[in-house]
Amino acid sequence: MTFNTLLVEDNVSLAQTVIAYFDLEGIDCDYASNGSQGLELALLNDYQVILLDINLPRINGLEVCEMIRKQGVDIPVMMLTARDSLEDKLAGFDAGTDDYLVKPFELSELVARVKALFNRRSLHSMKLEVGPLVMDLSLKTICREGQKLKLTPTCWKLLEILMRESPNLVSREKMQNTIWNEPDLPESDVLKVHLYKLRQQVDKPFSIKLIQTVSSHGVVIRVPND
Repeated sequence: MTFNTLLVEDNVSLAQTVIAYFDLEGIDCDYASNGSQGLELALLNDYQVILLDINLPRINGLEVCEMIRKQGVDIPVMMLTARDSLEDKLAGFDAGTDDYLVKPFELSELVARVKALFNRRSLHSMKLEVGPLVMDLSLKTICREGQKLKLTPTCWKLLEILMRESPNLVSREKMQNTIWNEPDLPESDVLKVHLYKLRQQVDKPFSIKLIQTVSSHGVVIRVPND
C-alpha cells in the first residue's frame, strides 16, 4: 500500500526519522519545515494524509489546518504535538484535525494511525459530491437532484477530475494530460467539444449552473457563491 503524505514539522531530526520509517512502510512523504510552506504544498497537492506540528514557524499548525479547511480541502489531518492538555486537543479538533498524537510517540503507532486515516478516506472517497451532484465511483452512477445522468466515458473522466479538485480550478493542460496520454494529446477543440457535452448533461436541464469556465485559466465545478 503506497500513498502520499505531507509532514510539516520544524524539528528536522524528528522529521528525518519519520520520513525514513515511512519509507520502510511504503509511504511517500513530502516535507515542509514551516507552516507557510506546508500550507502551500497542502493546497497544491492531493495528499492522502497531512501531519502537522502545532508549534510551527510563520504559521502555526492550527492556523494551517483552519486555512486548508476553508479552502475546501478535506484531506485527513493529524496533529503531532507535545501539548497534551484537553484544551489543546479540543482546539485541534475545532480547527478541523481528524486525529491527535502526543509527542513523544512510537513510530509504529504513528504509522498505524496514518494508515487508519488513509483507509477511512478511501471508503469516503467512493462518493464525490458537489452541491446536488453526486458521483458514486463504486456503482459508476452520477445523479443530480435524484436524476441519473448518462455520460460518455470521456465526459465521466472529465467530471471526476473536476469533482475531485472542486472547489479548485482545473487547468486545460491537467484535464488533457489526465485523460489522454502523451503523445496522443488531441487538439484543444476536442476538449471543448467534450466540455460542451458535459455541460449539456450536468447543467442544461437545471437552473443552477455548476460548471464554470475561467477565461485563459481553466474550468471549475462548484455551487455558485460557495
